[in-house]
Amino acid sequence: MTTRQPPTTTTLWRPTGPEELALVAASGRRAWPPRLPEQPIFYPVLNEDYAIRIARDWNVPASGAGYVTRFEVDTEFLKRYPVQQAGGRTILELWVPAEELTEFNQHIVGGIQVVHEFR
Repeated sequence: MTTRQPPTTTTLWRPTGPEELALVAASGRRAWPPRLPEQPIFYPVLNEDYAIRIARDWNVPASGAGYVTRFEVDTEFLKRYPVQQAGGRTILELWVPAEELTEFNQHIVGGIQVVHEFR
């Protein structure tokens, strides 16, 4: 009898504001909400420091609060999304098309955790 090994995972971070975080909470912290029409791409980031900067410097002024979430995704599944360098060498993100977000959510392993909060 062989035991199935859990998938190898990659840690991702996502800076978010209070409205998106409320939708994540409503999912039981298991999924990201569908993108709005003006949001064709979902951008998780590969670097906690980059997520902190966005949450603190962009989300707080825009909505009064910024949060950094951390979550794990099946590494094999993530291979379909090349790492995008969106600035300096540590400004790394994945670009997940909005129409693939439901499938992306199915590959989250465990829950989505809030690891930093800024006001």
